[in-house]
Amino acid sequence: MNRNDLTRLLQEILDGDASIEEGVAKLCRLPFEDVGVALIDHHRELRQGVPEIVLGEHKSIEQLRIILTAMAAAGSNILVTRLSAEKAEPLCNAFPRADYDRDARTLSLVRQQIEETGDGTVLVICAGTSDIPVAREAVVTASMLGNRVELLVDVGVAGIHRLLAQGDKLRDASVIIVVAGMEGALPSVIGGLVSVPVIAVPTSVGYGAAFGGVAALLGMLNSCASGVTVVNIDNGFGAAFAANRINKAGTRLKEQGCG
Repeated sequence: MNRNDLTRLLQEILDGDASIEEGVAKLCRLPFEDVGVALIDHHRELRQGVPEIVLGEHKSIEQLRIILTAMAAAGSNILVTRLSAEKAEPLCNAFPRADYDRDARTLSLVRQQIEETGDGTVLVICAGTSDIPVAREAVVTASMLGNRVELLVDVGVAGIHRLLAQGDKLRDASVIIVVAGMEGALPSVIGGLVSVPVIAVPTSVGYGAAFGGVAALLGMLNSCASGVTVVNIDNGFGAAFAANRINKAGTRLKEQGCG
């Protein structure tokens, strides 16, 4: 349940179109629902503006089916991250409207129309083709959260002219997510070119001395470009969630009468 749903329900009760008992029945699963394998946080969209998102990794197909069934019954939009193709196939059969992104390893099920809000575009940039899975996770997540999203692929520092040719997109973005492995230099370059927030995502792409993304992580943490924020290795989801909050800060202020 989100703020609009709750407002509509209370107005229906006030107008006599719904009884108090009907209202109680709809609210009885708040703030959470015990489905045996999980406590579904139906209250999260009221608190944070977005429904609970499910980490698919290490959960069984049956556990995921139970969780998704409860969330779908509540009318929530559903996003599952880190979901293998093997697990996705039976879940897509159980939920025919679900969409599975093989690159992002995400399953999304839209139950309510997603309205694009926010101050502008979330631009996701990845240094190389090998970084696409993490970048796609960020794209799908930011889109499901109601942001306008664009993706630039393979514009790393080995051929910096490819990035500089995209100057208009860099300048037009409201927040930029930069995904890179190897030495993780790309966020520093972009951080020195733009005035908007830059969120750096180190990936585990690279040869031995990359240490599974640690080299990129340390490089980004030590960026000489001011204003670069860093999330964990391969954490496209976390970067997108942070970008969503940044992109919608102005909208929240207006809703609170501060804008």
